[in-house]
Amino acid sequence: MKSILNAKIITHEAILEGYVLSFDNKIVSLSKEMPQESEVIDAKGLYLSAGFIDIHIHGSNGFDVMDATEDALEGISKSILQTGTTSFLATTMTMSQEAISKALQNVQNFKPQNGAKVLGVHLEGPFINGAKKGAQNEQYIQKPNMALIEPFMPLIKMITLAPEVEGGREFIEDMKKNYPHVLLSIGHSNATYQESKESFSWGISHATHIFNAMNPLHHREPGIVGAVLESDEVSCDVIADLVHIHPSFFNLLYQLKKEQLLLITDAMRAGCLACGLSEIGGQKVIVKEGEARLEDGTLAGSVLKLNEALKNFYEHTNIGLVELLKMVTKIPAEKLGLKKGVLAQGYEADLVLFDEEFEISSVYLDGDIVFSR
Repeated sequence: MKSILNAKIITHEAILEGYVLSFDNKIVSLSKEMPQESEVIDAKGLYLSAGFIDIHIHGSNGFDVMDATEDALEGISKSILQTGTTSFLATTMTMSQEAISKALQNVQNFKPQNGAKVLGVHLEGPFINGAKKGAQNEQYIQKPNMALIEPFMPLIKMITLAPEVEGGREFIEDMKKNYPHVLLSIGHSNATYQESKESFSWGISHATHIFNAMNPLHHREPGIVGAVLESDEVSCDVIADLVHIHPSFFNLLYQLKKEQLLLITDAMRAGCLACGLSEIGGQKVIVKEGEARLEDGTLAGSVLKLNEALKNFYEHTNIGLVELLKMVTKIPAEKLGLKKGVLAQGYEADLVLFDEEFEISSVYLDGDIVFSR
């Protein structure tokens, strides 16, 4: 057993000092007493939290989920440890049916080696609206199609789709009835306010990268954003890279959504790399000054790291660290129906030590150290 002391421990309720977190592969105790016969780890005043969870990430370190290789998933999972991410949803793109199937099969067969855990798949497209395709490849957009994904349903944890497209309602209602474990998210959509509200009653319960790849909030047509912000039941996530939305919206989002707000990266293969040329979904991407764009200027995901998202959100809001950290730990775990993301007895010992600048010092997976700066 190991025990961490001299840490500022961020639980889902408070920041604790003078406490000891003891763990093996799971958390054993959180108390003021040091257990006997325990390996002592001195945190030297660093913050300690549950490991970060990213429900929307396409790639990192030159690799992409759509590469559909073991090396790609291994490269992503190992590189994002330096960002504090201990679990993630491998996120696909709107590409050919064959390419998507290969990517899903690859995730299904993948067994990580000391890298962040793959919790399953986030299917972003191909069931989207071409009018709000963003960096998704329009030629591969198709109507909702259960046949494409049915063999992989135990693996799929989240689907981003446009509910207003032909067949959208039937697909959503079928998913809600037969696969209630899947988080259905409105995104890459041009749904009206009324269409959005109706889709919530069908089974949509989340919104992908709020404000982005959807119609804008307008005083005469509130659209998707208006419908999401007024709903107590629908959660949303945000790319807090200071590029995708203006940071002045961070406080507003938190005030309206509270425990229904998550932070994501939407990172592509250029994540954790230097600026230059890259690729997403078979399209050329130019990465410059922290922005990833297609040749026509369209934003193409991000190169954001999850610890940077935390820092950006913290610096542009009046939110405290307890509530902030829940956006990448407890809340995403709850949305996926997982017993993760909390520092409490019996939970997985996926842990992150970081400093006041959100720089990651150490990462533990199932109690074993897998990254140390």
